[in-house]
Amino acid sequence: MTALYFDDYHVGDEFVTKSRTITETDVVNFAAFSWDTNPLHTDVEFARKTVFGERIAHGMLGIVVHSGLSQMLGIMEGTLLAFLGMTWQFHIPIRIGDTVHVVQRVKEMREAAKPDRGVITFEKELRNQKKEIVQTGTTTVLLKKRSLKEKD
Repeated sequence: MTALYFDDYHVGDEFVTKSRTITETDVVNFAAFSWDTNPLHTDVEFARKTVFGERIAHGMLGIVVHSGLSQMLGIMEGTLLAFLGMTWQFHIPIRIGDTVHVVQRVKEMREAAKPDRGVITFEKELRNQKKEIVQTGTTTVLLKKRSLKEKD
């Protein structure tokens, strides 16, 4: 997909990413990188005795994977000026072996203080292979507008 400018979006537009399987390597690497070595993620025997019955992925790993999958859409390549913020909720765990993808919709759009840019808030759903919603949230970004020359 080609990059889109603020002017190209409309409230309700929906974009679906590729899928990605969460592997044991992802969980181990995330634990090492983040220093989050909670035994729920790193200790098979400990995790077996929890309500989940097995190790699960870090919730924050889901956020990071969502970000990468969303970026891979290419819709903001060269038009994204800033990531302004996010809200996020965790619904069910991501299990090692789950294959996830993102469904994102344009929730709100508004003009920015400078006339050459605009602000968009996306609603996001991170879904697993069973189409269960594992995480949801919003992300707000600042995007370039098309120049008057480009609109002609």
